[in-house]
Amino acid sequence: MPKRNHVIGLLGSNLDAGRAEDRWSKWRPTVAACQHEDLLIERFELLHESRHRALAELVATDITSVSPETSVILHELDFQDPWDFEEVFAALHAFARAYPFDTDKFDYLVHITTGSHVQQICGFLLSESRHFPARLLQTSPPPRTSTDPGSFRIIDLDLSRYDALATRFAEEQQEGLTFLKSGIETRNPTFNRLIEQIERVAIASKSPMLITGPTGAGKTRLARRIYELKRRREQITADFVEVNCATLRGDHAMSTLFGHIKGAFTGATNNRPGLLMSAHNGLLFLDEIGELGLDEQAMLLRAIEERRFLPVGADRESESNFQLLAGTNRDLQKAVAEGTFREDLLARINLWTFRLPGLAERREDIEPNLDYELQRISDATGHRVSMSKEARTAFLKWAMSADARWAGNFRDLNAAVIRMTTLAQSGRISVADVEDERQRLESKSRTQNESDFNLGAILTSETIASMDLFDQMQLSAVIQICRESRTLSDAGRRLFSVSRLSRNTSNDADRLRKFLARFSLTWKDIGAD
Repeated sequence: MPKRNHVIGLLGSNLDAGRAEDRWSKWRPTVAACQHEDLLIERFELLHESRHRALAELVATDITSVSPETSVILHELDFQDPWDFEEVFAALHAFARAYPFDTDKFDYLVHITTGSHVQQICGFLLSESRHFPARLLQTSPPPRTSTDPGSFRIIDLDLSRYDALATRFAEEQQEGLTFLKSGIETRNPTFNRLIEQIERVAIASKSPMLITGPTGAGKTRLARRIYELKRRREQITADFVEVNCATLRGDHAMSTLFGHIKGAFTGATNNRPGLLMSAHNGLLFLDEIGELGLDEQAMLLRAIEERRFLPVGADRESESNFQLLAGTNRDLQKAVAEGTFREDLLARINLWTFRLPGLAERREDIEPNLDYELQRISDATGHRVSMSKEARTAFLKWAMSADARWAGNFRDLNAAVIRMTTLAQSGRISVADVEDERQRLESKSRTQNESDFNLGAILTSETIASMDLFDQMQLSAVIQICRESRTLSDAGRRLFSVSRLSRNTSNDADRLRKFLARFSLTWKDIGAD
């Protein structure tokens, strides 16, 4: 379906003027722009000075008469001097930053035929810099003897033709890239290209984004930076709302996400708006979205597509204009094949999917991230922390080698720096401090490898590395019980021997089967025959 045209233009106090019936015998560019059969305009944002309000209303009425499908929205924008470049640029720039552009749905055109020459130039500059994500609309009058609406041209700016302007745009884009990377001068080319793509999408699109990658790769931190970048560009005006979907279960999940009304269930003593409503005009980050139940997934899909949802116990729908950012360390395509994730929801959220690599995949970025962590700790404590040259060399030599596993990715690096700075005397990390930390991390890796013994036979090393240590230990213990049991039911009875006593009915085999399915495993997969 083609996008609909929205036009932004200034009222021409002279060219658009005229009140008597003979006004129809003259060419008025704002009205004429809406008279072309091959340029259908759904919405015209007409900027005018307050002293020309009556003229603006008349022009809006005339547009409606010649193009009933066009809605005209009037905006008062006063200039003390419409020929003052600084004043005009500031006013139009402020309008552009506040306007809720939606380039996924609409094509925008900036009408540059009306207004002072300075106003026309500022419209061009703001379109070229993408503050107006638009092409230019230029209208021209017909021959003197003709009464037709004249002609029009749509100009798509080619940034490469304007070196000085393109340079400024590149600087602004680089500022956005640095912001998304928290100021860290990363060196991994694959990661840097990924951030460039994310920056472009974050600025240009309001569609959902999906960030994948192993635990600790930085999904949550990147989500917050995306929010802050969009907030700085005034694309969103409300809060960043975050929830880890792995913590949501049963009615609690529905209530947390979509809210509930008073009396909806036992304990619902007050109305609760829910996270989707809290994210109205803001950004909703659903971390570990693959852990949502199928019922919640169905509700979420409708909320994404229609911006409407039904709170628990309510008979009236709520509306929320939120932007969605989702994160996961699971293979959602595999989850779809297994029936634990809705295919239509995945199709809706993976228009823009970005996988963050783990720390072991970008070891050249350990050094700049080490500097970042040291500076962050210095800022937090108010005391400068540093490393001796020898300590820095020793740490980087080990950290960038294959001996460093970094199973927890940047969480492990952050924890390592915190421990070294805490134990360092006089705030300066020594070679001995580095050696102690190296031994501590290698001991942790050996412990994890021992607990991974059973997992390594049935899961890939990448899958194991993407799991929290808690999940690794729990799954390893369950597998050990399964291998010691004759049947699935026998293993279930042993694993749920206490909780099953408080249940009216017990299907231990089914509970165990569902637990294993969380990790895409079956009884046969774990070799428990």
